[in-house]
Amino acid sequence: MIPAVSAIMDHAAAQSASAPLLPETNLEGRRPPARQKRPSTVLLAIVCTVLLLSLFGLVLYRPRRDDGGQASVARPGDQVVAAAGHVVEVAATRGVAQGVSEKSTAPALLGGGRRAYEWTNAMLAWQRTAFHFQPEKNWMNDPNGPLYYKGWYHLFYQWNPDGAVWGNISWGHAVSRDLIHWLHLPVAMEPDHWYDINGVWSGSATQLPDGRIVMLYTGSTADSTQVQLLAEPADASDPLLRRWAKSKSNPVLLPPLGIGPKDFRDPTTAWLNPTDNAWRVAIGSKNRDRAGLALVYRTEDFARYDLLPAPLHVVEGTGMWECADFFPVSAAESGDVGLDTSAAPGPGVKHVLKASLDDDRHDYYAVGTYDAGTDRWTPDDAAVDVGIGLRYDYGKFYASKTFYDPVRRRRVLWGWVGESDSEQADILKGWSSLQSIPRTVLLDRKTGTSLLQWPVVEVENLRMRGKRFDGLVVQPGSVLPLDVGKATQLDIEAVFHVDVDASAVATTSVAGAGESYNCSASAGAAGRGLLGPFGLLVLADEGLSEQTAVYFYLAKRADGRLSTHFCQDAFRSSRANDLVKAVYGSFVPVLDGEDLSVRILVDHSIVESFAQGGRTCITSRVYPTKAIYDSARVFLFNNATGVNVTANSIKAWELNSAYIRPYSDSL
Repeated sequence: MIPAVSAIMDHAAAQSASAPLLPETNLEGRRPPARQKRPSTVLLAIVCTVLLLSLFGLVLYRPRRDDGGQASVARPGDQVVAAAGHVVEVAATRGVAQGVSEKSTAPALLGGGRRAYEWTNAMLAWQRTAFHFQPEKNWMNDPNGPLYYKGWYHLFYQWNPDGAVWGNISWGHAVSRDLIHWLHLPVAMEPDHWYDINGVWSGSATQLPDGRIVMLYTGSTADSTQVQLLAEPADASDPLLRRWAKSKSNPVLLPPLGIGPKDFRDPTTAWLNPTDNAWRVAIGSKNRDRAGLALVYRTEDFARYDLLPAPLHVVEGTGMWECADFFPVSAAESGDVGLDTSAAPGPGVKHVLKASLDDDRHDYYAVGTYDAGTDRWTPDDAAVDVGIGLRYDYGKFYASKTFYDPVRRRRVLWGWVGESDSEQADILKGWSSLQSIPRTVLLDRKTGTSLLQWPVVEVENLRMRGKRFDGLVVQPGSVLPLDVGKATQLDIEAVFHVDVDASAVATTSVAGAGESYNCSASAGAAGRGLLGPFGLLVLADEGLSEQTAVYFYLAKRADGRLSTHFCQDAFRSSRANDLVKAVYGSFVPVLDGEDLSVRILVDHSIVESFAQGGRTCITSRVYPTKAIYDSARVFLFNNATGVNVTANSIKAWELNSAYIRPYSDSL
């Protein structure tokens, strides 16, 4: 093994030069769940199963334990592992039957006669993150109603108070002074009325000019009809907004004619239309021909609504639009600030329409123009319309929501980052899902067609010990260890330069030639081309048996020019077999004179990467079994066959914990 390269310069972060990292989860006194035999009362059922399914052999399963150490019974959607290694689903999964996206990894992750991986408590405890938001326990999905109020940032989120799988959806609640250090508060809203008894689903907050806060959200009724509901703070003088009152007028909106009862959800933040000084709200849906759309309602008091004659926008073939979002961005030369949701359309203002597609669980957006007179939005380029073009993130990222931060004058984006493991593993560890690091959102004025997403600046307050490497030349087919210190919580910024001989490329057959190169359909970091892949390996063990690769790949297009792709490869991220392992990524615009740049946030079981200042972003959930605790490493690699790559600079900081914990009045 090549010895690790020492940093050219050790430097301390501004606030905490010598502060230690938060110690890893204390595992003292915790033991792996013990195996238990199936109760004798079901022996007859087992015998019958053997007779009917002789190829499967004697059916066994290991009951999960809850926090109290008691064996739990199989639930709908749980997996039973047969002796031959096959996975059998006990019953139908939950989400789709309720008329909402399945908020779970597919139940059948194993195959080829393999048994589920034997996770240890040490492995499972390590997966819990240090600076990404997640509740203390149980299931979480969509971010809801983020806002700033009286000195506090508020985040509400879909939460199951009863377990680590989707169900009994309520609104969890947390507050922060800086979007990083969060404090848990009691549940904000529960499914306790006929109109939301099947779930307090996603919604948005709107702050009115007089300071009033209105929260519009979707409820699932006793017969699973999706309706829109209104709630307001029960005590507006409380900056923590701990109590919420549901309107006596609920439901304020029912599915209109032509819209299915399970196709009407997730109201946006309202915006003020300057033509009549009344509010508009958009709600995601689809029509009978499976065209995705956003309905628009007009309201003056948030109690009575009028459906406008035409949707805000419609895109054929995109299916159900969930979690629609609509907001302005500045296109002016001095456009490095966010805009309030009600900013009027006009010169120097573009509007972004985003939808979470129920069909493929990805978030798509497009930049366009809003006509306040007709309440219609038109994309600047129909070829990259909503659902068929750009995505916020090309990895595990869904149901996102933005809000306007008046303190720093910025638009902030949240996204739900689900698991890529099995429900069985989630139940064992007692929790499921994260929220992404909040990101600022700006229009990329250099390209004019896409957004720039970047971690909020407060993340940098977590930086501690830092190391820098300059001018490292990486030859084809080589791997170079980097001594970055503790490698489980990192913020890495890297700039690469590739000396490409354009004339040589023009006359050479380049792997990936044509427009067809696709990160997700490729061999990942192991697939070699003339000009890639090259980049960084994070959450890797010393022997590289586990690694998550973040890399660039230059491919020759049909016109002979080069296109740059940014990818993230989790194929070798874990030895475990009950995981979805994928290569994510997409094309990233690189303008003349630009070197290749990437920023990577590593936090135990999540890797978030931002290429070219945030033009293309990728999030992966990874579950190492060896590259954990003090065994995690970082490597620089170049798997290209015909080019040297120079890392002009690599800066890596260890990040402190955000110390996310319950709120206390003594704080």
